[in-house]
Amino acid sequence: MQLEIKFKSIAMRWFLNIFLILAVIICAAAIAFSAVFISFYTERVEELAGDYAYEFYALSEANSNSFNDTAIAIAGEFQYKDKIEVQVIDNDGEIVVSTTGFQSYSDPMPDYHAAKGTGRAVRETVTDSGESVLAGTTMIYDSQGNTLGAYRWITSLRAVDRMSGNFTAVITIAALAILGFSAFSGLFFIKSIVRPIRDVSNIARKIAMGEFDSRIEITRNDEIGELCDTINYMATELSQAQNLKNDFISSVSHELRTPLTAIRGWGETAKMSVGTDEELVNRGLDVVLSEADRLSSLVEELLDFSRMESGRMTVVSQPLNISGLLSESVDMYTELSKQQGIELIYTEPSEQLEVMGDPNRLKQVFINIIDNAVKYTESGGQVLVDQLREEACVRITVRDTGVGIPAQDIDRIKEKFYKANKTVRGSGIGLAVADEIIKQHQGLLFVESTEGVGTTATVVLPLYDPPKVEPSDTEAETDEIVQGE
Repeated sequence: MQLEIKFKSIAMRWFLNIFLILAVIICAAAIAFSAVFISFYTERVEELAGDYAYEFYALSEANSNSFNDTAIAIAGEFQYKDKIEVQVIDNDGEIVVSTTGFQSYSDPMPDYHAAKGTGRAVRETVTDSGESVLAGTTMIYDSQGNTLGAYRWITSLRAVDRMSGNFTAVITIAALAILGFSAFSGLFFIKSIVRPIRDVSNIARKIAMGEFDSRIEITRNDEIGELCDTINYMATELSQAQNLKNDFISSVSHELRTPLTAIRGWGETAKMSVGTDEELVNRGLDVVLSEADRLSSLVEELLDFSRMESGRMTVVSQPLNISGLLSESVDMYTELSKQQGIELIYTEPSEQLEVMGDPNRLKQVFINIIDNAVKYTESGGQVLVDQLREEACVRITVRDTGVGIPAQDIDRIKEKFYKANKTVRGSGIGLAVADEIIKQHQGLLFVESTEGVGTTATVVLPLYDPPKVEPSDTEAETDEIVQGE
C-alpha cells in the first residue's frame, strides 16, 4: 500500500496526533502489565517461601543453649529442601545449619542485616554464580525478648524470570501486533480519504479552469461520496450558468444590434432624403427615436441588473395611487397590442387604492409583465389586466392566452439569464429584476402557466395604511368651546 506522506498532510497529522500517542499508551500499558506480572509472581514466591520455612519459627521456643541443636534437628526433618534453602543463623551472624548441608554462597546477606533492625526483611540478591534469588530473614527472640538468632530462606527466581520473560515477550508481541494493525488500518483509512480528496482537488481545478464537463466517479455512500456528489452538482450548475451567460450575451448582443441596425439604416435613409422627401425623413426620425428609446430601456435594464447583483438597488417609497400607475402602464401597450391583433382588456377598478412604493420601479414591473404577455401572445389572442383588493393587499393580475411556459421551466423563469423561449426577443433578466423590486416593496410576484394555454403573472402588494394623527391640545380645546356654545 503506497501512500505519499507530506509534512503537513493528513497522514502525517494522523501519525503525530494519533499513532504516536497510541504507541506511547500501548508501550506504557505493556510495561505496566509486565511490572504487575513480575511483582505478583515475586510476591507469590515470597508468600510460598515464607510458608515453607515457617516451621523454623519453632526456634523461638529454644534458649541460647539449645538453639543450635534445635536448629539442626528441624533442618534434618525439613520436607521442602527441593523447593527452598533454609539457613539458621546464630546471634553472632554465623550460619549454624543449612537445609542443603552447606553454605551455597558467601553473600553479604542484605536481608539479614535489614531484619536485625525490623525483625523481618526480604531482599532480592544475586549469588556468586550469578543466579538471581529471593532471600528473606526472620529474627528469633526468646520469651524475654532477647535475640537468639534468625532463620533465612533462599529461593531461586529462575522460574519467575523465565515466566516474566515469556510474559514480557507475549506482551511485546501483542503490543507490536496492535501497533502494526493500527498502523495498517490507519494508513488504509487515510488512503481511503486522501485519494478521493485528491480526485476532488483535481476535478475542482479543472472546473476552476472552465472544464465544466469534468465529473468525479462516486463509488461510496459516506461523507466523501456526498462531497463528490456535491462537486458534481456544482459542476452541473456552473455549466448551466455558463450556458445561460453565453445565451444572455448572445441575446443582449442581438437586442443591441437590431435597434442599432435600424437606427443606422434609417439615419442614412433620412440623411439622403433631406430636402427631397420630408415624409420619409420624418418617418426615419420616428424610427430612430423609437429604437433609441428601446436601446435606452435595455441599457437601463442592464444597469438595474447590475445594481441588483451588487446589492445597490434601492427604492424611494412614497404613498402612490397604484390604480392610476397600472392604468398608465396598460395605456402604453394599447396601440401596440392593436397593431399585433391582440385584444388588451383592462378592467377598471371600482376603487382607487394606495400603496407605499417607488412609482418608477413599480411601473417598470408592470411594463415588464405586460410586455411579456403581449410578446408571447399571438395575433387573435387576449391579454387581461385586473386589479383586486384582498384584505390589506392589492392583487394585480396579468393573464394572457399565449404560448405558455413548459412545466420544467416554470420554476426557473425568475432566475437571472434564464429564458424559457429563446425565439422571442428579450434579455432574460427583466423578470429577475422585477421580482427583486417587488421583494423590496414587501410584496410577492409569482407566475402560473400552462403550455399552449397561457400564463398568469400576479403581483401582490401591501396597501398603504396612513398613520393616525392625534388631535393637538389647541384643536381639542377648540372642539370643547364649540360644543359648549
